[in-house]
Order: sequence, then C-alpha cells, then structure tokens
Amino acid sequence: MPRKTAARTARLASIPLGVAGRAVGGWGKRLVGQNAEQVNAELSAKTAEQLFAVLGQLKGGAMKFGQALSVFEAAVPSEFAEPYREALTKLQSAAPPMSRQATHRVLAEQLGRSWRDRFTSFDDTPSAAASIGQVHRAVWHDGRAVAVKVQYPGADQALLSDLRQLQRFSRLFQMLVPGTEVKPLLQELTDRMSEELDYRSEAANQRAFAKEFAGDEHVIVPRVVASAPKVLVSEWVEGRPLASVIRDGSREERNRAGYLLAEFHYSSPARVGMLHSDPHPGNFMLTDDGRLCVIDFGAVAHLPTGLPEAHGRMVRLALDGDSCALLTLLQDEHFIRADQRELAAEHVFTYLAPFVEPVRTETFHFTRRWMQEQAMRVGDTRGQDFRTGRSLNLPPQYLMLHRVLGGSTGILCQLDAELPVRDLITRWQPGFTD
Repeated sequence: MPRKTAARTARLASIPLGVAGRAVGGWGKRLVGQNAEQVNAELSAKTAEQLFAVLGQLKGGAMKFGQALSVFEAAVPSEFAEPYREALTKLQSAAPPMSRQATHRVLAEQLGRSWRDRFTSFDDTPSAAASIGQVHRAVWHDGRAVAVKVQYPGADQALLSDLRQLQRFSRLFQMLVPGTEVKPLLQELTDRMSEELDYRSEAANQRAFAKEFAGDEHVIVPRVVASAPKVLVSEWVEGRPLASVIRDGSREERNRAGYLLAEFHYSSPARVGMLHSDPHPGNFMLTDDGRLCVIDFGAVAHLPTGLPEAHGRMVRLALDGDSCALLTLLQDEHFIRADQRELAAEHVFTYLAPFVEPVRTETFHFTRRWMQEQAMRVGDTRGQDFRTGRSLNLPPQYLMLHRVLGGSTGILCQLDAELPVRDLITRWQPGFTD
C-alpha cells in the first residue's frame, strides 16, 4: 500500500489536472460547431475513465472509494468504466500479503504479547486479502476453527488521507452526474467507510446478525470469538464460494443461491435493523446443508425501522404505470433536485419502468443479457434515458440501499438465477402492497 501522503496525493491530483485539459479540448470542439450535449457526454465519460483507473490503482481508502463510486456507473457508457473494473479485479486478486513479522506485530499490539496462547495453531499464510486487511485461518484455544482478519498497518492513515483528498474533488464528481447533489453523497460514503476502520464496530454488526439468524434454516452468520480495533476473530465456516456456483453450479444450486441471497437482503432490515452492504460474491458461500453463509459486516446500512416505506411505494407506482404520482414521490424523497423540476413524468417513468420488470411476473429469470440491455439503455449518450438518468439525484439515505440493490442484482444475473422476487418484495418491502 503506497503510504506516503505525497505519493498518494500526486496520483489523486492527476484527476482534476486531466479534467482541466479535457475541458479546454471540449471548449475547442464546441467552437467549431460540434453538438454541445455530445461533447459534454464525451467529457464526462473520459473523466470517469480516468477517475476509475486512478482509484483502482490505489489500495486503502481510494480503492474502497472507487468501489463505492460504482453507484455512478449507470451514468457512464460501460466501455469507459471497464478499465476501472479491471483495475479493481486485478488489485483484489493480486494484493501482496503482509510479511509474517508485520502480521505478528499487529496481533501483539491488538491481542497482547501473549496472543499465541489464544490459539492452538495459526497459519501465517493468509487465505484471503482485501482492500484494508487480510484473513488467516487458525484454531482457537478451545479447538474451534476460526478466521482471523488482520488490518494492514497504515490502512487507517491511508484511508483517512484519501478521503480528505477526494472530498476536495466534489466539483469533479458533479461533472459525472450533473443532477446529483454530490457533496452530501460523498460525505455519506466517507462516514460509512470510516466506520469500517474499527473492527470492533464490524464485530458488533456481525454479533447482531449472528444472534438474529442463529438456527435459521436458510442463513448462517459466523459467531464472533474476539475483536480489537484492528483484529477480528470469528468462527470458520466451510462452504462453496458463490463464485464457484456462478462458474459451474447446477441449475438448482444457482436458483437456490439466488433466492437465499435475495431473501437475506430483503429480510434483514426488518429482522436486524441493518442491511449488509457489501454485495460481492466473495462474501457469500453455500454450505453443505444448503444454507447461505454471509461474512464481512464492515459495511452496513442502519435501518432501524426496516426498508424505507417510500421505496416500496415507488416500486408499486412504477409497476402500476402511475407516472405522475411516481414523479411527485420522487420529488418528495429528493430523487429530483429543486432545480430539475422541468423533468417530464413520462421520461422518468420510461427510465425506471424496466428496472421493475422482475416484479411483473411470479418468477423472473435474471440474465447477463438483461443487465447488459439495461446498462446499454441508460448508458447510451444519444438516448433520452441517458439524459433523464443524469438529471436524477441519489439522496444520501438511499446510497447504501442503491448499492446493495445494484450489486445483488448483478450477482443474480451472474448466477443466471430464476426466483420469485415479487413474493419476497410483497413479504418484506413496506409500502409495496399499501
């Protein structure tokens, strides 16, 4: 992880410098008569390309910020966002592990000098790596197999430094999505990611989920064994990674995994008052007894009263084709800024209607093709849906929910799963049946 502030700042500072150069070029194109809207769309796409690439090259806060910014991808043609996704994929799969000495030093600082006495055995080779830490397999002193998550030294300083730098670029992000109030959205991202630095907070989240889902026939959450600010020990659970099911799972496995994932996300706000907000295949497994194992509770949305009732009403109005009432509700919930009141109700309905297709029938088949069609539709810079999407705002209180819905839908499409989404929404989404 590049820890020197100057080096990290230099890379981040390359973003606005590149934007300035492209702005001058765009001004020249408009002078010679090119369509202003098309030039602006090209500028936004190129800005996103550079932004995503730079964030993907840095670990720590910049990388996590880049992952969270994937909520903006719908406003950018997919071919420009691809370099960003590729950079993140390579970084996650090739993150260099900490040295044995560095790992032991963190364990001694967090669990005490006699940390070895807590374990019967400890595997120094990490079994997994992520943006701010790595996971080791071990055996607790009572014989239980455990997963030990150890935070990279300096991850906290790097993340906080990145966030301070990125907050200064709010005007740049505004160029990507002109209709969105970016500053409060970036603050919400900052607040949520700062929480992930303290593993004690993650442990508290995981304990709450484990307590509620204890003995559940569909979901298993590993119990927390011990925690410290930079170390988290929880029970080890064996299972088939969701990525393996995506790669070569049977039709039955794919459908079951998809159903369990959707049920978990829709039901947990009502059951736990929180929503697991890191929908990545690496955070889910299918166990031998057919349950979904869920890990990594660093990112959660706190929803003490369950899923927003207004969200259920939006889905219902879009399903019923009531475009005027839908527009009014979107305005009331601040999905449309005050200075965007000229948006036509039919344009907003046309933009949103395809997203509720999974609820129109008793079962819906999620496919990559369906998701690609939606991405092409909203990413076509020549189409009305692109212009409408760029005029819609994402309120901070909906940020994590939006991230989960988009991420989990992507996983369902990777699974090629068919499931009764309408039944799940009817049971768990307030406002849908009102």
